[in-house]
Amino acid sequence: MAAPLLENLSESLAAPEPAVRLLLSILIGYPCALVYRRFLFYQPATVIHLFHTFSGLALAAFNFAGPQIYHSAVCVVVQFLMLRLMGRTVTTVLSSFTFQMVYLLAGYYYTATEEYDIKWTMPQCVLTLKLVGLSYDYYDGGKEPSQLTSEQKNSALPSVPSLLEVCGFSYFYGGFLVGPQFTLRSYQKLVAGELSDCPGKPPNSVIPATKRFALGFLCLVIYAIFSPYYPDSYFLTDEYDAQPFWYRCVFLLLWAKIILYKYVSCWVIAEGVCILSGLGYNGVVDGEHKWDACANMKVWVFETTPLFGGTISSFNINTNAWAARHVFKRLRFLGNKSLSHVATLLFLTFWHGLHSGYLVCFSMEFFIITVERQALAVVRDSPLLSKLANSAFYPLIYVVQQFLHWLFMGYPLVPFCLFTYDKWLKVYSSIYFCGHVFFLLTFLILPYIRKAMVPKKERSPTKQD
Repeated sequence: MAAPLLENLSESLAAPEPAVRLLLSILIGYPCALVYRRFLFYQPATVIHLFHTFSGLALAAFNFAGPQIYHSAVCVVVQFLMLRLMGRTVTTVLSSFTFQMVYLLAGYYYTATEEYDIKWTMPQCVLTLKLVGLSYDYYDGGKEPSQLTSEQKNSALPSVPSLLEVCGFSYFYGGFLVGPQFTLRSYQKLVAGELSDCPGKPPNSVIPATKRFALGFLCLVIYAIFSPYYPDSYFLTDEYDAQPFWYRCVFLLLWAKIILYKYVSCWVIAEGVCILSGLGYNGVVDGEHKWDACANMKVWVFETTPLFGGTISSFNINTNAWAARHVFKRLRFLGNKSLSHVATLLFLTFWHGLHSGYLVCFSMEFFIITVERQALAVVRDSPLLSKLANSAFYPLIYVVQQFLHWLFMGYPLVPFCLFTYDKWLKVYSSIYFCGHVFFLLTFLILPYIRKAMVPKKERSPTKQD
């Protein structure tokens, strides 16, 4: 009965059936959170773990047929056995990292197509970070508090979790399919009823959750209305090649803006589920209760920032935070932030998949951010440029910045979304590799601009964030 209904719904929405199933699964998180609040909040931890486990498995079965649902279960059980049998050792961390990543990459290899498909590897990449992070947190729990950073203290595990606890954490309906990332310590606080603005009672989070749902739904509507006019496939047509250069660039800019709403809408709606359950509670700041612990998007910053760094810092926040905490900061022994940054982006490249487009995307991102930081340092150190940036001309400067910002945000997104080199190379050729040319020339010219515009006493090495 459900299959014909889903077919009819997908036809009426002009959307693929797997995408409709995924969206419905994210939305089902809201009634699940209401059931937890109303009937399970005061129940023993075992009951709550079972509810989270079976609700997540049900969502997996709804989205992925047959044996596809077994992959996550295998990884969860193996991860638990590693924690139990290998203890708090570096070997545990390395074994967990290796097993989970190899399993994920093998999944990418055997299921790869030239299109974006919704299959078991989608939640598996989310689960991979959860389980690898779990091994780090268990390892950190065996260290002296003086050896840990404040972040590590908040997530370190004092004891080995039970299998049921790991299952509930892994399959929690608010984060199993599309994220966000959260630690087992946060999940334990949720189960214990500690993540609430009213101690011992369900949180007053209905209104904050409704606001995030409404914002996510608005983004979804924008994507649904405009995405048919800006399909990925148009880049590969003769019609696109025949358009004037300016038209191809403007299409790229608008396409980038629209395509990202697909991710924004899913993440913001999923965040609402976490807020409703209480997992999004983030304590009190300046006398106000915060619900942004699971925020994966800073939508206002995303919409208004004219900087590439601003967009990256406001997009997929929890994944970026996970990579910073478990990869970038743990590479301190390299003694070089740039090298640590490259290694982190390389990890994220393979975590996303094996297509060449991911490597091109993240390498271009690194180059763009490097050039932007150098340009901002020149503006900061130059009295004339600083004065101009704060003058009455700034609105005009802002418009130009935003045009370049979204044009060249779209530029690395082309290989990210088209995957294979024959496709993204065709698009880059049609726009004459303008992104590479622009940032390479800027990179080469900036030292001369600094020399001409920055007084000697103001000159200082570019700081790396």
